[in-house]
Amino acid sequence: MNVLFWIIGSSLAMSLIALVGVVTLYLNEKLLKKIIFPLVAFSAGALIAGALLHMIPEAVERAGPNTWIFIWVIIGFSLFFLLEQFIHWHHCHRMVSEHKHPVTYLILIADGIHNFIGGLAIGSAFMVDIRLGIVTWFVAASHEIPQELGDFGILIHGGWEKKKALLFNFISALTFLLGGLFVYFVSFKINIIYLLPFAAGNFIYIASSDLIPEVKHRDNLKENLIHFFSFLAGIILIWLVKYIT
Repeated sequence: MNVLFWIIGSSLAMSLIALVGVVTLYLNEKLLKKIIFPLVAFSAGALIAGALLHMIPEAVERAGPNTWIFIWVIIGFSLFFLLEQFIHWHHCHRMVSEHKHPVTYLILIADGIHNFIGGLAIGSAFMVDIRLGIVTWFVAASHEIPQELGDFGILIHGGWEKKKALLFNFISALTFLLGGLFVYFVSFKINIIYLLPFAAGNFIYIASSDLIPEVKHRDNLKENLIHFFSFLAGIILIWLVKYIT
């Protein structure tokens, strides 16, 4: 099957995840809190496993034990640190009532940038190998579900109508497609193998700086254990995918 088809299809599927925020309108906040933080922990494990077990090893296998592979991991990590420093944006997984200072348009712009980089990651993975692309898509999708729930909560708390919030959240997510198409059309001119460790650095930063801090200090032992085992489940699942594919 054509690589371009995979990139477009996976990017549109990822963009549709932005509509998951609609479930916040039908579930009570107490239930959402029980669901969202184990999802955050799971996605942290999936992101780290995807970076360390799939993306970096694939780049090393194709480019050799090249120091530049790991320099690009650092660049990817550092870029997301820079984004957070200068546009004051972070992944949000709080409930609607916990958003004290909603910054709706800033969230949309920052999320669009983040999604574009995600499109680069997915597009470059598909350009290298279809199976790697599918794994990378799954890893990114596991993170997008709790992320989009949080973003939708911010828009609603900021006074947006529900339909408008869903529409603009979806439009912001379409930058995934732009990132994927960008990779496809420039891949004939640049060595895209270095985009894999770059994206891996993004994933490691998101997991370690944004996701894990949100779940590591909970109120009781039971919650902490649930989050830890959710984190392990994310790692184990991505590790198993390596052998299934």
